[in-house]
Amino acid sequence: MSARSALRGPLLVLWFLSQGVLGFYLPGLAPVSFCEPATVGEGNAVPDCKSTIELFVNRLDSVESVLPYEYTAFDFCAVEAEKRPSENLGQVLFGERIEPSPYKFTFKKSEKCQLVCNKKYNTNLPTDKTYMDFLKKGMLLNYQHHWIVDNMPVTWCYDVEDGQKFCNPGFPIGCYVTEGGQPKDACVVNSDFSEKDTFYIFNHVDITIHYHVVETGELGARLVAAKMEPRSYKHTNADAPDCQGGPMFIKNKDSGDMKIPYTYSIAFVEDKKIRWASRWDYILESMPHTNIQWFSIMNSLVIVLFLSGMVAMIMLRTLHKDIARYNQMDSVEDAQEEFGWKLVHGDVFRPPRKGMLLSVFLGSGTQIFIMTFVTLFFACLGFLSPANRGALMTCAVVLWVLLGTPAGYVAARFYKSFGGEKWKTNVLLTAFLCPGVVFADFFLMNLILWWEGSSAAMPFGTLVAILALWFCISVPLTFIGAYFGFKRTGIEHPVRTNQIPRQIPEQSFYTKPLPGIVMGGILPFGCIFIQLFFILNSIWSHQMYYMFGFLFLVFIILVITCSEATILLCYFHLCAEDYHWQWRSFLTSGFTAVYFLVYAIHYFLSKLQITGLASTILYFGYTMIMTLIFFLFTGTIGFFACFWFVTKIYSVVKVD
Repeated sequence: MSARSALRGPLLVLWFLSQGVLGFYLPGLAPVSFCEPATVGEGNAVPDCKSTIELFVNRLDSVESVLPYEYTAFDFCAVEAEKRPSENLGQVLFGERIEPSPYKFTFKKSEKCQLVCNKKYNTNLPTDKTYMDFLKKGMLLNYQHHWIVDNMPVTWCYDVEDGQKFCNPGFPIGCYVTEGGQPKDACVVNSDFSEKDTFYIFNHVDITIHYHVVETGELGARLVAAKMEPRSYKHTNADAPDCQGGPMFIKNKDSGDMKIPYTYSIAFVEDKKIRWASRWDYILESMPHTNIQWFSIMNSLVIVLFLSGMVAMIMLRTLHKDIARYNQMDSVEDAQEEFGWKLVHGDVFRPPRKGMLLSVFLGSGTQIFIMTFVTLFFACLGFLSPANRGALMTCAVVLWVLLGTPAGYVAARFYKSFGGEKWKTNVLLTAFLCPGVVFADFFLMNLILWWEGSSAAMPFGTLVAILALWFCISVPLTFIGAYFGFKRTGIEHPVRTNQIPRQIPEQSFYTKPLPGIVMGGILPFGCIFIQLFFILNSIWSHQMYYMFGFLFLVFIILVITCSEATILLCYFHLCAEDYHWQWRSFLTSGFTAVYFLVYAIHYFLSKLQITGLASTILYFGYTMIMTLIFFLFTGTIGFFACFWFVTKIYSVVKVD
């Protein structure tokens, strides 16, 4: 096979990925101008001015189920001929499925009670009964529509506590009144929803589109908001709807012929206050957690910074005294009085047990650390905003693939410094162990999603593309990094290692391995658990997350806290003449992941309303992936901090 043929595979994969990244669907991030039909093409100063407003539909999801479904799975009004917009890799991984809809509007043309389609069912037919049962299941689990106009979510704004208004970027299919007459979810908003054991479907929407006229002398306007009100109408005549009559309901035990008409009304309102650049603000500012998050994050940061300063001050003052005292020892009598961490200078750089596994973890952790840092940095700059759907996950995956070289280099360097000789095994484990565990877990979760028919199930072609990215780009880059890592000389230590290991004295309770490891993860977890709550809300409760500036700040504080807490415990262990610091430093900060797992279990039991075995398995399956990634990330921070600390203190102390 020629060199050109060998490179063709990776280049094709990169082209595929770039198409997904650059082919941002819908209008993209550039503003789109809209004009009335009479002005289009008649000497218009804006050549790309549009008169038709297209409404796109996304997948439906629920807070009571982890399984999202495509819009067409519920047999709503759909169009068959139009091509689906392209989706990037991040959207596919998150299960987003953008599709065209039959809802199309003309700019500034208001309409009342327009019929979209009539859906007819005969429950005696197996296909119709399946569709009807699935629709009832969607209403029972409170599945939500997600519609898009000009790359904006169509929001349902309603009043909440303290006179606040909450704008939800989705609205329910319908709702259910139990056999005991208890209305669930959206049924509480209408007193007419009172029939027992009955499903009420929202088959009508009142849409209001707000626009801002461009003030630069150009013709046209830009859309700045799209709001709607879901309603339920039975209609006196389904074929010629009039939006009259009581609510549209389906008795749970009804059978036979059923007809559900879907209608809409559209109105346009000029808004001179909202500009196109700030059109997302009304959604983000209405989030009920915004004010709480500002106060909680600042409070958490102040506490963590104070504790970190205390740890740093104690460490610097104590070490300064130790180093000064040790460097002033000139006589033999003084040397015999040595105690603490200097006594183990001949063993402190002794290779750890299972050095192969530790080096592999360090390589993967370095890859994750750099990926996280760069992704959050770009998010802070605004490149990965909620308007650019799927960009966050796409950026993370691309960075992980391209960062195989640092992973291979770090793993090889430390494995060589540990005295390892099985370099082939080290490279293979670095390339396949941790990514393989994550992919195996992800593949099992994908099988469940396939079985359930969820839109989150990754298509086979995308799965092959992910494998191609891994094998054709990440693995070769890992081998390249390992080559340079093994080619360099081993890491030089400031002190020589004795041939015979020193005996470790009996340890007190707090210097034993397990208590130290358990205590070491408390402070790092304390600085992230508030932010963790909002991140889990964005993943499992489908809330928008946009405060990446605070997240990046918490990320920096987490790195500092993990480093200082691990260094502090490492110093105590060395003073107790226990020189096994390598694995302990990794596990001390890595134990933060165990607290993360415990918190995720608490969040599942107390905050979520997830039901069903499949959703439960999916929740904990994806949680285990996040736990492993977090373990490698925090453990690597702790190890590098302690490695720097140990190297520094033994390089400035006179050792004869």
